[in-house]
Parts: sequence; structure tokens; C-alpha cells
Amino acid sequence: MQPLPVSAARRRAVIDALRRGAVPESGLDVLATGLDRFEDAVHAELDAVASGGAVFKAVRGEYGSGKTFFSRWLGEQAKRRNFAVAEVQISETETPLHKLETVYRRLTERLTTSSFPPSALRPVVDAWFYALEEDAVADGVSDDDLADAVDKLMTARLAEVSRHAPSFAAALRGYRNAVLGGDEATAAAVLAWLGGQPNVAASARRAAGVRGDLDHFGAFGFLQGLLTVLRDSGHRGLLVVLDEVETLQRVRSDARDKALNALRQLIDEVYSGRFPGLYLLITGTPAFFDGQQGVQRLAPLAQRLATDFTTDPRFDNPRAVQIRLPGFTLESLTSLGITIRDLYAAGTDNSARIIEVADDAYIADLAIAVTGSLGGKVGVAPRLFLKKLVGDVLDRIDQFADFDPRQHYRLTVGSTELTDTERNLVSADDIDLEL
Repeated sequence: MQPLPVSAARRRAVIDALRRGAVPESGLDVLATGLDRFEDAVHAELDAVASGGAVFKAVRGEYGSGKTFFSRWLGEQAKRRNFAVAEVQISETETPLHKLETVYRRLTERLTTSSFPPSALRPVVDAWFYALEEDAVADGVSDDDLADAVDKLMTARLAEVSRHAPSFAAALRGYRNAVLGGDEATAAAVLAWLGGQPNVAASARRAAGVRGDLDHFGAFGFLQGLLTVLRDSGHRGLLVVLDEVETLQRVRSDARDKALNALRQLIDEVYSGRFPGLYLLITGTPAFFDGQQGVQRLAPLAQRLATDFTTDPRFDNPRAVQIRLPGFTLESLTSLGITIRDLYAAGTDNSARIIEVADDAYIADLAIAVTGSLGGKVGVAPRLFLKKLVGDVLDRIDQFADFDPRQHYRLTVGSTELTDTERNLVSADDIDLEL
């Protein structure tokens, strides 16, 4: 697939994120260096999900290899196919994997579509009811009978879901009644409960005919219901990214075992056909997938994720259940820097000067210098390298006509601007490297 033309808004979003040292939320196709090897397999999997199938995929890579980048790039591919997308960061305190009700809640909070930012839950639900109304009108239902007809359609569409999670349909019905009655407070509260939020007012739950809060096993039924609503409101599927699952290695052993088993349950439910329209992606480090404190701790899970990585990486199978990201080399890091420089230059009035002053040779020197400041670990360098390139070099060339980075800029890496992983690789608080 050819990259789409870069608009001013997309260019600005990418550059602003890199200046902050963050992975851009969008526009990643312009930076997708080295991901072409995965495109055919990913597109085939998305097409399978859009046709009513379900896919589970695991992505492995060391820190800095681009796991978050890959998942957001995949999210863009999914949105172009009219998927909804949710990226959930797994963490011991905020989103423990062994509590699937919390994972579901974060999913609804982070739910986004090509038209709506997070949380897109309410627009999706409203679009679903609109679609039901359209179907009822198409069947010749009068305005007086519309509410009853929509209720019957909703019951029919959620028949399978109601077998596992009857409260999901009840909450939807309660939400609609509150909207029709002009009770916005109750409607918002019921929708929050439908999104897995705890501590919803008892009066709102009574109005919807539901009780208590969502639990671990109820989350499966609610996810099934959400997929049904998405499909019937015009979306072709849902991509859910569980990022940084390697954090499970640092939790208590009992919580870790529960989380690994929850992951095994999720995978089995995907393969059983319970979640048509779901693409579930997890990301983690090789230590998580191969180590005794991670996947290997639970033999059934290790069996499901087993993939042969003993061959030359050139022959890795992109269709496998687990794929690995090769990480950066100095050459690919330099190539990415040149791409960013050209993208930056295309959005300014000083394009020719930026390309001349920050030429390819300088970009390569900067890549070497940043890598050297991080103990020679090229794989850890991309975030800091791009942050320095945009914020310290390109911005200054663009704003100051006499700025020359070879004369006026000395790379300084302070410990406060490093992540914990990066900081562990730096031998001193500040390292000055002449360019």
C-alpha cells in the first residue's frame, strides 16, 4: 500500500509528537520504515476479521524496536478499513491483566474510530440505535410503533450476547429509555456502567434494571456485546492492543499466574469463535515470551504462542501467531532521520536550507552520537535521536538563519530526559559529544 499524501495537519502531528519524545498517534505510514514485510499478512488478517473471523497476534521486540510504533501503525491500517481501535497499557496498578473487567473498562475509555477520538463509546452506541431505527423504518414501521420495533430488533440482535451477559442488553435498553425521556444524567450514568465503570449511582442502575458492577467473567460477555454493536453500527471490526504485557514479570507471583491464565483464556475465546470481528494484539519483550517469569511459566500459554525464531530473521513468517521486530541498525536509524528531516522540511519555507545544513552526513553523525551516549545500544536510541533531531536541530535551523549545528550545537544527554531503560545504559549524568 502506498503512503497517503501527507497533509499539513498530519505532518504537524507527527513532528510535534517526535519533538516531545513520543510515538505519534497518527500519520505513522510516513515513518513505516521496515514494516513492508508485514503488510501483506496484516492486511489479510484484517480482511479475515472484517469477514467475521477473529485473529490473535503477539509482537515481540526489545525496548526501542518499535512495538508501540507497530501497534499504532496497525491501528491506522485498521481504521482505513473502518475498524474501531483501542490501545490499552497493561500495568500492575492501573490495568492488571488478571482483572479483565478493568481491561474492558480501559478498552471503552480508549475506544476510537476514524471519526471519533476516545472515548467513542457513546457515538458508537448512538449510531447503533440510529441503524436500528433505519432498519425499522425500512420495514414500514410507523412513528408510533418505532420505539417498540427498535426494542424488538435490539433483542434479536443481542440474542446470543444475552445468553452470556443479559445485563448488557438491559443497560442498552435503559440508556435508550433515558435518552428518549430527556434524562441526560441517567443516560450518561447507564452508559458509564455499560463501559465497565464502577460506582455508578444506584438510581441509574435501578432505572436500567441492572445490579452491581462488571466482574472478570462478565467482561467476556460485554466485549461480545460491544463487537455486536460495532458491527451493526457499520464498523467492520475492533482492534484491541494490549501493550507492555511484559510488566507482568514484575508483579507478585500469584497475580502473575492469574494474569497469564487470563491471557490464555482470552486467546482460547478468540480461537473458539466467540468474538467475531476482533483482532487482539499483544506486545512484549523477548524475555517475557521466553523467560520463566513470563509466558513459559504457564505451559498451555507457551504452547499457544510457540513460534520458531531459530532461523535467519529474513525468513521469519509474518503469518505466525508471534512475530518479532528486528530493531534498528545505525543505517536504518539514519534512514529514518533523513525521512523525518524531509518531512519537516516539506512543511516550512526554509526547505532548501534545512536539507542543505542538516544533510545526510550530519544525520548519520547525529545518529552515531546519540547511540554512543546510550552505551552503543542502537535499539534504545530512536526515541531520543528523533527528539534531538527535531527539537534541537531542525527547529533551530528553521528559526535561525545563521544556525549551523556543526558549529553551534553540542549534543548533551541529561539523565532527566531519559526513560528508566535509557538511563540504565548511560554511564554518567551528562555526556557531551562533539559533532
